[in-house]
Amino acid sequence: MSQQVVLSFFSYTKNKFWAFTQMQRALPKVQQQKGICFAKTLGTGAGQGFNLWPDFSTYALLTAWNSKQDAMAFLNHSEVMQEFEQRSASQQHFSLHTLQSHGLWGKTNPFEATQRPLEKDEQIGIITRATLRPSRLIEFWRAVPAASKAITQAKGVLWYKGIGEWPMVQQATFSIWESLEYVKAFAYKSSHHAAIVKKTRKRNWYKEDLFARFAVRALTLDTND
Repeated sequence: MSQQVVLSFFSYTKNKFWAFTQMQRALPKVQQQKGICFAKTLGTGAGQGFNLWPDFSTYALLTAWNSKQDAMAFLNHSEVMQEFEQRSASQQHFSLHTLQSHGLWGKTNPFEATQRPLEKDEQIGIITRATLRPSRLIEFWRAVPAASKAITQAKGVLWYKGIGEWPMVQQATFSIWESLEYVKAFAYKSSHHAAIVKKTRKRNWYKEDLFARFAVRALTLDTND
């Protein structure tokens, strides 16, 4: 059986303080679930998503499981998920199959990659994640507006959101693209993005970082999809 990764977003019109507290309180419960091999509770960025200011109405849960069966059992039947569903106003769930992953997240690479062709209902999903060096925080956040502008103008991007464990210091992004060709065009041909990547390496902004590519599809609960 191959690993199953799931990224869930929960939006709130009320219960926002409760949602904020779950950043700490929910994680131990998730980590006790059968078949779990990685879990992170995440905040999100306001506005376009890549933003210093948090979005206190939206939170995310990233999990990796030993199998699809373990993932679906958690999503459909666990008390943790039932409470998230009941208290949130809306939810989005994405099924992720890892195609490529390099780098570290908490001193480990949690995503097991297996190459396969995209299926008809799948797009390309990208997660980038980094722990910033404290001495480079100001430089990094000065570059964020250019990064946000670059992705809003990118061809082939369908959806994107900034996510992270700790504001300012531990940041990540999740984006969905029509195809790998559009991802490569953005990564290697976008002048704004290329300049930021070059500066990242030259100035050694990151203490730890990870890049992962996935086959992604929207996930409907109460199914084995």
